[in-house]
Amino acid sequence: MGRLVPAVTRALDILELFLDGDGTLSAPEITRRLGLPRTTVHELVTTLAARSYLVQVPDQPGRYRLGVRPYQLGSRYAEQLDLAAEGQQVARSVAETCDETVHVAILEGMDVIYIAKVDSTHAVRMVSAAGRRLPAHCTSVGKMLLASLPEDALAARLSGEQPLPAMTDNSVTSPDELRRHLATVRERGIAVEQRESNPDVNCVAAPVRDSAGKVVAALSISVPTIRWSDERQTELEELAAKGAGELSVRLGHRRRDI
Repeated sequence: MGRLVPAVTRALDILELFLDGDGTLSAPEITRRLGLPRTTVHELVTTLAARSYLVQVPDQPGRYRLGVRPYQLGSRYAEQLDLAAEGQQVARSVAETCDETVHVAILEGMDVIYIAKVDSTHAVRMVSAAGRRLPAHCTSVGKMLLASLPEDALAARLSGEQPLPAMTDNSVTSPDELRRHLATVRERGIAVEQRESNPDVNCVAAPVRDSAGKVVAALSISVPTIRWSDERQTELEELAAKGAGELSVRLGHRRRDI
């Protein structure tokens, strides 16, 4: 785990002070409550105000309240909570149909984060947890999300030619090979992972879209190799697409006939 950055920690401590009381504070009050040097508080408050995390209270010189930026971050967080809640319900429905482990995940950089998960009832099943982070290129949900990025956003993530980290012997480590693989994912609208994040597990994934049609998540079904076959893959691809489509509708996406 990396070290904490003192300046960032102090800035967050200042913001969290506004959770109590009447929601306004002066620099001297912040200095007293946190025990920080006056000049440090002045610099941090000035920086937070410049980035709209704090604003001066009208007609009260020297007093501050929270600005618009924390509200925007909170709104985005609330959107993700809705996605997680709806995703959990849909994942449960899909898992009841196929009795395999179902995930819903979002993309962060070159990683995926599982925000919803429902287990299979089989004794042999994939072991994971909501909140887990994995390299996107090693998972079906990650490939689906990477393939859905605009070309410039994908290029920024794959700007180097260094090998990508491997989780198993089957993991794709070449950026060029990954680009070719993502092109196939875009064409099919389905991503497949065959023992690339776990040597004993195969997965399929489909895209989840919001009201604007943007891919915001992916839904996957994970199957131990002992229950995997070409026929089973086809069945699960159809089920993943159906589940992702249902979740998309719940998020406001309108299906349109082409």
